Amino acid sequence: MPSQIVNALVLILLAAGLAIPVGYFVAHWAGWAIFCAGLGLQMLFNFRNFARLDRWSRRPVVDANLEGAGAWDGIFGRLYRHEKELRTLISERDDQIERLFAALQALTDGVVALDLNQHIVYCNTTAEEQLGLVLATDSGQPVVNIVRQPEFVAYLNSGDFERPLILRSERGTERVLSIHVVSYAGNRRLMQIKDVTQSDRLDQMRRDFVANVSHELRTPLTVLAGFLETLQEIDLERDEQHRYLDLMAEQSKRMESIVQDLLTLSSIESAPPPSNDLVDMSTLMDKLRRDAEALSAGRHTIIAESDGLCDLRGSEPELVSAFGNLVANAVRYTPAGGTVRIEWKVTPQGAEYAVEDTGIGIEAKHIPRLTERFYRVDRGRSRDAGGTGLGLAIVKHSLNRHQAQLDIRSTPGVGSRFAAKFPTGRIVRL
Repeated sequence: MPSQIVNALVLILLAAGLAIPVGYFVAHWAGWAIFCAGLGLQMLFNFRNFARLDRWSRRPVVDANLEGAGAWDGIFGRLYRHEKELRTLISERDDQIERLFAALQALTDGVVALDLNQHIVYCNTTAEEQLGLVLATDSGQPVVNIVRQPEFVAYLNSGDFERPLILRSERGTERVLSIHVVSYAGNRRLMQIKDVTQSDRLDQMRRDFVANVSHELRTPLTVLAGFLETLQEIDLERDEQHRYLDLMAEQSKRMESIVQDLLTLSSIESAPPPSNDLVDMSTLMDKLRRDAEALSAGRHTIIAESDGLCDLRGSEPELVSAFGNLVANAVRYTPAGGTVRIEWKVTPQGAEYAVEDTGIGIEAKHIPRLTERFYRVDRGRSRDAGGTGLGLAIVKHSLNRHQAQLDIRSTPGVGSRFAAKFPTGRIVRL
């Protein structure tokens, strides 16, 4: 039997034990009055505690002062412990939810949760930026009312999510998104959005690279095949044979140059970080000047200037290749009688190696793409000049490995200036 019932029976028996003698020896009404008074006090006591319980149940709080007398103390104690445990569980759950939302916000991928009717329930900030959503105003809205691209709407409505949707932005950017939809909790859907712009660009570059290599090698191979067929089938004069052989040798050297530049570019891209050897810039500038004069064969004015205030730390073979490419380009694309100036100087930001010419110049629209592999402003002119289309790509990768930036400025008909800017960490002041 519960202790509360036992306590109540004991109080009733005590009241009865007092009331019976009084009623028997004094007066019946006095006995009943004492008995009723005992019951009334017990009811008043219980009503007081019941009223406290009623008030607490309307606004339950974890109150250590929630106490009662007798059996009520145990009840209030259990309520206090239960409320405390419940609030602890709720607090832990809220913390877990908060951490979950924080993790979703930290994701570099976009996440959008949709309900059964494809209405937006939640999205992280990455998804807001990717799809142009605003959770504060778009929550509860159909996602297809906000992302209206036909391919996205068709993909979402199809229900076939085995493969992700590749979505190209229509908001004036070149962004490419991969959207993968996962079903959860019945027919609810979770959209995972990955920015694949860079990988898409790399894929395009690989496709362009293969196409460009094929094109660059096909031309000399076609020439070689044609000359070989001619030499095999037609008896030619010795002078004509020599002319054909010279042309074949020229095309062979061109293919050799392309392959060599490809190997150089590949080795730079896969090589470990460059060494920190001390490069004597005075000696290197003198070598670059002599190489320019040899390539020019007296057709240009070659000027080399150095303030002699610092040397450079890095991989000398890579730097020689990069600097030499800039000099060779300046000589190739500067008409006879022009000037090629080679400079090395200290700047407030570090140091700068620059090659400036008075050549034909480059239109501004071409400058951002000059360092792409096989990109040429004028394909015919570049081939006539003997370039492979890989020189500036090699320069860019070599400089990037030395934390340097290539700055290109050019004016058509006036000339060009290619400047490699090195940070202070790469220079050694003399």
